[in-house]
Amino acid sequence: MIAMHNPSTSRTGGLFIGGTLVTALATTSVVRGQSPNVPAESSPQGIAILHATVHTASGDPTRSQVVEDAWLLVKDGRIVGLGGADEAMPALEEGAWKVLDATGMHVCPGFHAMDTQLGLIETMQVRATDDRRETGDVTAEVVPAVAINPDSDLLPVARAGGVLLASVAPEGGLIPGWCSTIRLDGWTTEDLAIEPRAGLVIAWPMLDPVRAPWLRRSEGSQRDRTREQLDALEKLFDQAEAWKAARAADPDFAMDRRLASLAETLDGGKPVLVSCGSTSQVESAIAFAARRGLRIAIVGGPGTLEVAELLAELDIPVVVDGVHRMPSHRHDRPATPFELAGRLHQAGVRVAIAAMEEPAHERNLPHQAATAAAHGLPPELALAAITRVPAEIVGVADTYGTLEAGRSATLLVLDGPPLEIASTPLVAMIDGRVIDLSSRQTRQRDKYLEKYRRLGLLADPAATTAP
Repeated sequence: MIAMHNPSTSRTGGLFIGGTLVTALATTSVVRGQSPNVPAESSPQGIAILHATVHTASGDPTRSQVVEDAWLLVKDGRIVGLGGADEAMPALEEGAWKVLDATGMHVCPGFHAMDTQLGLIETMQVRATDDRRETGDVTAEVVPAVAINPDSDLLPVARAGGVLLASVAPEGGLIPGWCSTIRLDGWTTEDLAIEPRAGLVIAWPMLDPVRAPWLRRSEGSQRDRTREQLDALEKLFDQAEAWKAARAADPDFAMDRRLASLAETLDGGKPVLVSCGSTSQVESAIAFAARRGLRIAIVGGPGTLEVAELLAELDIPVVVDGVHRMPSHRHDRPATPFELAGRLHQAGVRVAIAAMEEPAHERNLPHQAATAAAHGLPPELALAAITRVPAEIVGVADTYGTLEAGRSATLLVLDGPPLEIASTPLVAMIDGRVIDLSSRQTRQRDKYLEKYRRLGLLADPAATTAP
């Protein structure tokens, strides 16, 4: 049962929504004594969410971005119906549906973390938990999905902040490998994976020499290194084109995993996520992509505003890698990083937002989007920047990122607007499965609330325990 009209029922394992006790939609660690990492299971019943304010994040201008007093129906992992108070809801067969009264609540797509290393590292100081990079400057065949730890304690922490999807990228070298798009719930790496090869990652060479007293490499040496890296990129993609042509002519031609990986991006196939930190890098990457017919997204942000008109014309999206960051130049105003997403949007550029945090702090992603919304990015587009646009960039937007009939029921029910700092996810679904939002931190909280209750210092623990 989701909704129970029983005033005598204990609050343990449930939460109050709209004056109604809502029991835990998934079996919680409080009830079963299980780890918060236990994956959710599917339910044969559908779920009807009623009287909510639904934020669809839709990119269709003919569809409403916000639906008041809405009903939303979930069945077999998909959204099978969505409408407002003026639209008739299909009749619900008795016993086949769980009903959630979400009066006063807000519903939105689950947040999507871009350019993150969630699941690839657990503790920064322990090398054995660090799988963020491989040895070598070019490891284009690397796919993070096979190395992500489904039992990571950091996944429940991110989920508690509303992050339900992530595009996990490796680090290090010129081409560290592929970005893998995952769901943050599952028993194995295969369960987590949505698109293991969602986009090839390239760290674009620095074109402008760095002048700093601590740097031992001369400007000439830096320029030589840049030329070597640019030449290496050209040669690698030349080889990939040649290998692809040879393979097409002779299917028995020798397999080369590295060149095969690069070949997937040719002619606009899989996207290429290019990490850039300056205008010269962005311009160089755009020119390279145009020559090769590559479909790229710029990851970084600084330096993109100067070429925003070109980015908009070519429909190249930008992943603003961190809103809460220091200005890039000493002459920039302190608010410059906060305003970047809004100014790019005003120039016609599609914008996604990444947290640029350590994996332990990926939960701050909606806070970064909220800051962008407070500095010029329209609120519903700020929400889209951490839901729909990331899904578009990595090629999963036909299933994830928006709330529409036929899409995956990967969503949040919150006690306030999605980007309000004080808003808390009360219910989370991934592919229609209701996720346990507890974590190591919530268990520690409950432990000491119980201590104070036993000491008689806490009269009503249910009133102070967050869901």
